[in-house]
This record gives sequence, C-alpha cells and structure tokens, in this order.
Amino acid sequence: MIKSLIINPGSTSTKVGIFEDETLVKEETLRHSTEEIESYASIIDQKDFRKNIILDFLKKESIDIKSFNVIVGRGGLLRPIPGGTYECTDALLEDLRKGVQGQHASNLGGILAREIGDEIGVPSYIVDPVVVDEMEPVARISGVPEIERVSIDHPLNQKAVARRYAKEIGKKYDEISVIVVHMGGGTSTGVHKNGKMVDVYAALNGDGAFSPERANGIPAKALVDMCFSGKYTYDEMKKKIVGYGGLNAYLGTNDMREVNKMCEEGNEKAILVRDAFVYQICKNIGACATVLKGKVDQIILTGGIAYGQVITDAIKERVDWICPVTVYPGEDELLALAQGAIRVLNGEEKAQQY
Repeated sequence: MIKSLIINPGSTSTKVGIFEDETLVKEETLRHSTEEIESYASIIDQKDFRKNIILDFLKKESIDIKSFNVIVGRGGLLRPIPGGTYECTDALLEDLRKGVQGQHASNLGGILAREIGDEIGVPSYIVDPVVVDEMEPVARISGVPEIERVSIDHPLNQKAVARRYAKEIGKKYDEISVIVVHMGGGTSTGVHKNGKMVDVYAALNGDGAFSPERANGIPAKALVDMCFSGKYTYDEMKKKIVGYGGLNAYLGTNDMREVNKMCEEGNEKAILVRDAFVYQICKNIGACATVLKGKVDQIILTGGIAYGQVITDAIKERVDWICPVTVYPGEDELLALAQGAIRVLNGEEKAQQY
C-alpha cells in the first residue's frame, strides 16, 4: 500500500488529502483569512505558515507524518513542460520560488512537498502542472508573429479523466484519441492524441469559449479599440477579460447553477447567454475534431459545470454525431495528484526531471 499526503495550495486555502493507494482516507480544506494572507509580502513568504497549518492538522487527526510513503504537491507556474510526474528537484524549486511565469499559491505545492518529504526521507513530486505544453508546432501559430499560442489550462484534470476513460475501455492513455472539455471557473477544450495534449483552447490566454469568469475569444480589433479608447485602465481591461468576463459580465454571477435558475424563471437574457456558452463550447469541440481528422474515440465533459445535465445534454445534442460523449463531472485534483505518484512508485511510468 502506498500512503500519500497531497498538498494543493490555493489563494485563500490549502487543500490536504490523505490517500491509501487510490482510496481517499481524509480530505480537509484548511482556510486562511484575508488578514493572514495579506500579512505576508509574497506568496513564497507564506511557506512556513502553510506548512505549520498542515502539520497541525495532521497532529490534530493523530496522523503520524512518518507514515507517508510519498508527498505530492500541486504544480505551479513553471516553464512550459511536457505532462507527467516530476521530481521536486532543486531546479524545479528554484523556478517555483522565482515564479518564472508568475506568482501563484500553487507554486508553494512543490516547495512544501519537497520540504516535508526531505524531513521524513520520502520522495516528493508534482503532477501535470498548469504549464503542461505538448502542443504541436502548427498549433502555435496565431497569425501575429509576436504572439504565440501557448497552453496554460487544466492538464491535471484533463489528463486524469482521459486516463480514466482509457482504463474503463481496457486501453492505455497513449492508445486513445479524445477531446476533453473542462468547464469550471475557466473553460478549456483539449485534443489528446497518443498520450499528449497536442492542441487546446486554453483557459487563460483568450482562446475559445467564454466561461463563468473569463471572456476568452474576443474580436481582436474591437478589443484593441476598447483598450485604446481612454475609458479603461490596463488593470480594468485585464479584469474584463479574466475575472469579470463571461457569465459575470452578462449576468452578474459566475455560478452556472444561478444561471440555470434564472433560465427556469424565464429570464430571456440568461437563456440566450447560456445557449451561447453551449454554442461556443460545441464550436470548440467541432474544431478540435478536425485536428484528429474526425477520428475521435470519445468526447469527455468534465469540471464543475458538467454536474448540470441541462448543459451536458445540450452539448451532446450538438456534437454526438462526431462520436459518443462521456460525462465525468467535477475535478478530483487530489486523486489525480495521488495517481501520478502511484504510477511512478509502481513503475508504470518514470518520474521526469525538470
């Protein structure tokens, strides 16, 4: 049995999971007040604060820290890398501390995993961080040489559900070709071919369907005109695109459940916006099918919004002519992190070096 401690730091919380093999034994969301977080000058300065909270939680639950075989942290904003499970090496930790693609709480995941792992003498890993980039060269061309399409999205959940589907049909991840749609606060639609995510409508770079909080694909000239209109600051425009775009901008909520309620009450604007969300997701799926030349084994819908049958049924109605559709609602990130370490420790795959 492999016993793992999983650490997933967020902006105002640290999720902790304890697994025995793939069985979740204990899960806890350790929340941090705004005052606590703001008392630190940088995210990296929060390291000891978060570590002590994790250790206090384990002590409270009477869990011996030395009982773990492996420590796994959520990967942060590293350089673009292929997917996989990575050892928490010195080089990886250095780039997490620097924040080579930005500072985010997830940068602490690998740092905390390595420190705790070293103290008890067990390996530490990160798995499929948000910067996983396996795009083919042709997919990177944007039309503007100074701007390259990149992949910053939901590889942890996307790859986890693709592997889950492969296992259910008795195949390996590198033997299938699937389109995975993650629908949460951000949306991403990925093309998975032979074990790699070769193209993606990314969640954070203005690509593809709008989401509850993000505008994503916007007519370029109109956006440029808006930026130079003199009406908005740089920060205000960023918020319009990420944070206050999408459902937030049109309906004042980032919760699709609230939107569904509005629709049930006959709100015509909400119905139109929800229809547009489905419409744009389906356009993304159709475009991704051309990447695979129509040879798609399965379309997989996942993320929190996939709990809503109204949305998933509407998507199926438009795209199930391409291939069958499977729904795996939610995003079980803690399990996906545990599975990455298990694959390495069981010899199913080799730990990668950053």
